[in-house]
Amino acid sequence: MTSTPLQTSDISIIIPTLNEESQVSHWQELQSLVGEVIIVDGGSSDQTVSLARSHGFRVETCTAGRGAQLNHGAGLAGGRILLFLHADTRLPADFARPLLHCLGKTSTIAGAFSLTIQDAGLLLQAICFGANLRSRLLQLPYGDQAIFIRRHDFLRLGGFPEAPIMEDFIFMRRAGQEGRITTLPQRVTTSARRWQRLGIIRTTLINQFVILGFYAHVPLQKLASWYRR
Repeated sequence: MTSTPLQTSDISIIIPTLNEESQVSHWQELQSLVGEVIIVDGGSSDQTVSLARSHGFRVETCTAGRGAQLNHGAGLAGGRILLFLHADTRLPADFARPLLHCLGKTSTIAGAFSLTIQDAGLLLQAICFGANLRSRLLQLPYGDQAIFIRRHDFLRLGGFPEAPIMEDFIFMRRAGQEGRITTLPQRVTTSARRWQRLGIIRTTLINQFVILGFYAHVPLQKLASWYRR
């Protein structure tokens, strides 16, 4: 028996939020493009929740933490495909078509898009180049590249670890042991706000330090503390 072909109505977009009121209006058009959009808020103190509801979004709440919020949304989603979207990441205009084609291949377990950083100068363009190279060669995209996966595969893998940091990194390493992870040539655009806040060089060094710490078996709680400090 052949399974029903995947369609745009099978896509559930899950957006974790914490004080993201400035981003709400950017998600509006997504509601007409997919089966559902679920906002999972981790306890915002601004107007994120009320604004999202006023825009007609389904808003759920749970304990703060990106892994926990993404898992909560996945558990409520009705679509056969889960697309995990960071609040400050914008999808390409025609994101659904290549996504559906990608997951139509049985050898592919998950995928993501290539990365662009908003208003990127030469240094940020170089960072994007390195991130896209790593994503393709190592089959290891990060969360800001809008990870997507079939819902049954996500649940079978146990979802994201509800860790204080690196939930995307850990999950994608696990998924890569089960099948191919494809990085599409179509690009998402993510905000440069973290690089602008801390500085490009400093932010890049912190990111690499956290990865080295992970491989050196530094406790995730300590890595999270270093990263946020």
